[in-house]
Amino acid sequence: MGKNLAQKILETHLISGRLILDHDIAIAIDQTLTQDATGTMAYLQFEALGIPEVRTKFSISYVDHNMLQAGFENADDHRFLQTFTAKYGIFFSKPGNGICHQVHLERFAKPGEVLLGSDSHTPNAGAMGMIAIGVGGLDVALAMAGEPFYIKMPEIVLVKLKGKLPPWVASKDIILELLRRFTVRGGVGKIFEFGGPGVRLLSIPERATIANLGAELGATTTIFPSDENTLEFLKAQGRRKDWVSLEPDKDAEYDQVIGIDLHELEPLMAQPSSPDKVSTVREETGKAVKQVCIGSCNNSSYFDLMSVAKILKGKKIHPDVNLTITPGSKQVFEMIARNGALAILISAGARILESACGPCIGMGQAPPSDAISIRTMNRNFPGRSGTPEDQVYLASPYVATACALKGSIADPRRLGMKPPRIPMPPKFLIDDSLILPPASKPEKVVIERGPNIKPLPLRGPLEDFIEGSVILKVGDNITTDHILPAGARVLPLRSNIPAISKHLFERLEPHFFKKARELGGGFVVGGENYGQGSSREHAALAPMYLGIKAILTKSYARIHRSNLINFGVLPLTFKNPDEGSRIQQGDHLRISHLRSSLERDDLLQIENVTQKRIVEVSHGLNTREREILLAGGLLNFIRERRKS
Repeated sequence: MGKNLAQKILETHLISGRLILDHDIAIAIDQTLTQDATGTMAYLQFEALGIPEVRTKFSISYVDHNMLQAGFENADDHRFLQTFTAKYGIFFSKPGNGICHQVHLERFAKPGEVLLGSDSHTPNAGAMGMIAIGVGGLDVALAMAGEPFYIKMPEIVLVKLKGKLPPWVASKDIILELLRRFTVRGGVGKIFEFGGPGVRLLSIPERATIANLGAELGATTTIFPSDENTLEFLKAQGRRKDWVSLEPDKDAEYDQVIGIDLHELEPLMAQPSSPDKVSTVREETGKAVKQVCIGSCNNSSYFDLMSVAKILKGKKIHPDVNLTITPGSKQVFEMIARNGALAILISAGARILESACGPCIGMGQAPPSDAISIRTMNRNFPGRSGTPEDQVYLASPYVATACALKGSIADPRRLGMKPPRIPMPPKFLIDDSLILPPASKPEKVVIERGPNIKPLPLRGPLEDFIEGSVILKVGDNITTDHILPAGARVLPLRSNIPAISKHLFERLEPHFFKKARELGGGFVVGGENYGQGSSREHAALAPMYLGIKAILTKSYARIHRSNLINFGVLPLTFKNPDEGSRIQQGDHLRISHLRSSLERDDLLQIENVTQKRIVEVSHGLNTREREILLAGGLLNFIRERRKS
């Protein structure tokens, strides 16, 4: 039996377990990345392990989230990151060098290697033929310490592309089509591997658009072969030596095969407020648009922005539209500045933003009230833009540019021109001067810690008896933005758990912090796909800090479930899904003999004291996960193991 691409890479990195669906496996990690909103906490966790230097082949810290320095907090975090990385053998990408996923694709992603990143869109590097997985910061910290990464062997799904994209249909439309079919929870426990003759017609930036948005399916990761297109891109980046040919065997087997006829696709968009609420642009045409934002870690490449410039050349955007452009990296920014494309964009009326996440994470450019914002980004969760009740649509740069010109949702096929063709440059502009290597004499480096950087909170071993009230009850598809929002007000507090915990669940229950404090913690009840979205472990750290003992849901998003376990919060699921509707906010719950029950069985009994009834829940924990929870979290578990 032949091997698929994912199996080939996992096999060469396998430390324990078997590559059989749903079996527990441990894999070695080659590379790690962090960004500044998750990096400070990840490095505090690494420091707590007492290891003098990272043990990965390559680790890098990017600064791209907290760029708005309205106070000292972000600047202090960046100084901490720069000095910490210098001391511990980690590269540091300075503010202004670009968005982590775009820069990593350009300069460091390598076919056949495994990357772990404390950002949910780390699968972006799968465009380069990597296994690239988004995780919480603690998992990254342990990978830097030389620990393997543990995961259940995912289902491998082949997405077989055939045909050719029609004019004005972009690679963004391929992944939107998958989101339309699978929804935001349809990829949980899956790796999407792209193949078929249609793949050969997609450049690396086009593949990256798809791989990046694969995170919105809930997928473990997304991966493409390393072929002649990969080689062409790496040559242009001056990285020919990093290329290896990596493709599935001709007789490779998959758990599932999906076919997409590219020539049947048309321009698509995700309506407010979920990436899977997909419709054709044709169906939405004519609705007034007030804002257009192009570029984030999705659709900010040289090819994307050159396409936008070619469409806008000699034209002006609609007077009712505010258009922003975000170059994904310093490389992209400088290249479009040198070749005149930047002047075209400015002349057309665009506002040029710095190379950072910006509007995608609510860090500026919040749209007006009751107005449509068209964005080439990867998420349009409710309120994520910074405007309550926002109306954010996700679309390709082609569609976004057409909307900016028309002042309404517009089909780019009606622009009356041929779609732009952007050739691969023979050589990209290479300048890595904003990527700082580790210090040659780390012992002389003094780590700078500002007053906003607080110690990492930990809990003790899991109690044998827990009880408390249901402080909050929520529905399906609760995102980490619902749990702990991003944005310019909250993101600067990522290195300060006591301060950031005051914002826990504030979009759903403004008094949650006060209630949790008064009650001494308790429980949260949710629905399907709880914790989808960002990898931010703060959405598990803050509940632990406030005494949340367990979450009870129908199902979890992968990263958030892992983060809850890592910080000693029980992730429980109802044996009977209907039980979730019976438990009410305010009910008093009690679990007795918890430690012995965890060690003995998968099922736990919860006493609903208020309703005088018993609720059965499953923990679904493997042996290692049980040991982590019993220890009170992953850091406690690792410390105990290292002592023995």
